[in-house]
Amino acid sequence: MTWQSRFDEILANKVFEFFIISVIMVSALTVGAKTYNISPVVLSILEVADVAVTVIFVIELSIRFMATHPKTGFLKNGWNVFDTIIVTISLIPIENSDMALVARLVRVFRVLRMISIVPELRMLMDSLLKALPRLGYVMAMLFIIFYIYAAIGSLFFESINPVLWGNVSIAMLTLFRVMTFEDWTDVMYETMAVYEYSWIFYLSFIFLTAFAFLNMVIGVVVNVLEEEHQKLRDEDPDILHLQDVYDEVKALRALVEEKALK
Repeated sequence: MTWQSRFDEILANKVFEFFIISVIMVSALTVGAKTYNISPVVLSILEVADVAVTVIFVIELSIRFMATHPKTGFLKNGWNVFDTIIVTISLIPIENSDMALVARLVRVFRVLRMISIVPELRMLMDSLLKALPRLGYVMAMLFIIFYIYAAIGSLFFESINPVLWGNVSIAMLTLFRVMTFEDWTDVMYETMAVYEYSWIFYLSFIFLTAFAFLNMVIGVVVNVLEEEHQKLRDEDPDILHLQDVYDEVKALRALVEEKALK
């Protein structure tokens, strides 16, 4: 067995994966614990734990690099690049320098390594990133709706409450409040005291934004997620095989239940 095969087996081991996930969780807890007022003894323990976490991350990243063939393809994976940057910056001793804030931020972002470790989370993130171009058109259309309604609201309601409807930009912020249902009825009743049928303005806006466009965004994300799931099935025959086995077991169970009823 070659060294590369040994490293592949280590990475494929569920115990190793669970161990790395546990280390990532410990890393997150150490960062959060430092935000509290703790004793110097506990702080020293956290510092040791932080060093241990960094060492484990270096070992895990080295194993992943050794398991890659060819080695030049390691940095072609975006998640490998992200992990390498996070781990490398964690090794730089800048705690007592002007860059101490950067060091703390990097330790916070180490929690994101959970995404690169867990395949399901990685698939969700990849699907979200691939959905962004399609969501751009939806967001553009949503901005147009916002702008039109903001212009109308500023034109009619500025004299009622200039704080909320003084200009288009302020009106758009007010409409965002309406869309998120944050005390939007107070805004509506204030204008209804002057314009009795202004409720049509608010309800139509809510229908177009909070309901219609929100469902469009969900539809785009779900569609991309299904495409990624299908691609994963096509690339990994084992997943497809397991699904076939599940379908066969389900059909057999239904047949047994049918025979039992007879």
